[in-house]
Amino acid sequence: MIGLRRRQLTIASCTASMLAALITSPALGYPLDGADDTGILRLEAYRLAQTGKIRGRLLPPGARLPGDTIQLRLSEFPDFAIPAPDAAFGDAIRSLLQDDAAAYGVAVLDLTDPQHPRFAAHNTEMTQNPASVGKLMVALGWFQTLADLYPDDIAARDALMYDTQHSANAFIRSDSHDVPIWHPGDPRIDFRPLREGDRGNLWSWLDWMLSSSSNAAASSVMAELILLKHFGGAYPISPEAAKAFFRDQPKPVLSGLLRETVQKPVTRNGLDLQNLRQGSFFTREGKSRVPGITSMSTPMELLRFMVRMEQGRLVDGYSSLALKRLLYLSERRIRYASSQSLRRAAVYFKSGSWYTCKAESGFQCGKYEGNVRNFLNSVVVVETQPPARKLHYIAIVLSNVLRKNSATIHRNLATEIHSIIEAFHASGGTISETAASTTATPWADPIEEMDGEPDEFDGEPDEFDGEPDEMDGEADEMDSEADELDGQLDELEDELDELEDELDELDSEGNESDSGA
Repeated sequence: MIGLRRRQLTIASCTASMLAALITSPALGYPLDGADDTGILRLEAYRLAQTGKIRGRLLPPGARLPGDTIQLRLSEFPDFAIPAPDAAFGDAIRSLLQDDAAAYGVAVLDLTDPQHPRFAAHNTEMTQNPASVGKLMVALGWFQTLADLYPDDIAARDALMYDTQHSANAFIRSDSHDVPIWHPGDPRIDFRPLREGDRGNLWSWLDWMLSSSSNAAASSVMAELILLKHFGGAYPISPEAAKAFFRDQPKPVLSGLLRETVQKPVTRNGLDLQNLRQGSFFTREGKSRVPGITSMSTPMELLRFMVRMEQGRLVDGYSSLALKRLLYLSERRIRYASSQSLRRAAVYFKSGSWYTCKAESGFQCGKYEGNVRNFLNSVVVVETQPPARKLHYIAIVLSNVLRKNSATIHRNLATEIHSIIEAFHASGGTISETAASTTATPWADPIEEMDGEPDEFDGEPDEFDGEPDEMDGEADEMDSEADELDGQLDELEDELDELEDELDELDSEGNESDSGA
């Protein structure tokens, strides 16, 4: 036991020294600065983790931008319309899909020059259950209902979101998605599923729903949304009154409120409910209390949703910007967003998966590798800024490729799509025939852990005043050193986690022994 603790302290000391070397980077001038405005505690926890003040996940540079850099990029283009598909752009994207092209629906809109946008389309009317991407419609319904209640009073909307505390209740049953739990003074961030009694304000619940993709949080938000719609200015109500409401209301009435709050806002915001809808709750308890219908999405309608967000036309400018901020990925990057090509980019992201398996000779079911269905949906906005080439694009990928690891496929597609768009703008506006093959190992073997790339701490190079060639060389060298430190730090963090698990197990055994005595 003593040996384990001494070894843990030694590793922690090494980790701290590596952190000190990396913290000199100007990248840490980009704080996770939304905690004061929203009351989302994980933002302050993650900010502290970046400076080594508490134990927690280390984020890539693109996840550490200040809040004022998150803007609606098409707000000055209210009449923007998605252009006709660009044949060459579409062919370049389609070539990435190889023999599985029929199992994909892809829409990519390059907005780097919004006056001359480019649109790549492949099977954009493909219909598929949105899975967790449907939480976008829950958020839309929330902001629409909030705006209906306080149409001209942004301060009242903010106050309701910040001041209203909600405790997890039976609607969370059951869900295995972990969320970050932290309170001021905690030495580290705890990741676990939500439990009945867990509390947070409404911003925190929307954050858990979108950033952690918690089904428990989504169903809780949907239940609160129904209450907000029904009680209006009397909301929030007591937990006892809420429990009595859901117990006493006939199920057809509750189903009608679900349609009013989650489905009707889709059509009110100019979108097609037949091609984009969230039909039901996300937990078994929610489905049993409030009956719903099927859910549906297409790449084209999801693209139209994101374009309207960028224009400020989802409800209004306040709501559109609030949603974009909630989608800004300051969490661990997984699936499409885990591409190393995006590590310095701002990524606004929602993903959803649904896979099932059946017995099949020679096939072993794995995560994201279903042989009956293998849905994976990615909705992404990517923004890069100098010193990288400035890019802005929206990518929607729906796939149902059976027996292949869809998380890996989406990650590699992200690398390839980014490469194609980057090459187009680097060449002055032409698509090279080899643009789709400019990255190494485009279809890598599945990695063992499919929740994303290992956690990273990326040190930006210091600024230099030398000649350009000399500056580039030194920056490249520092990038290489930072990447090497990233890897070492990841290994140390993994080892620390293993040691902590061993210590917890030993402590548990000790407690059991004491109890038995």
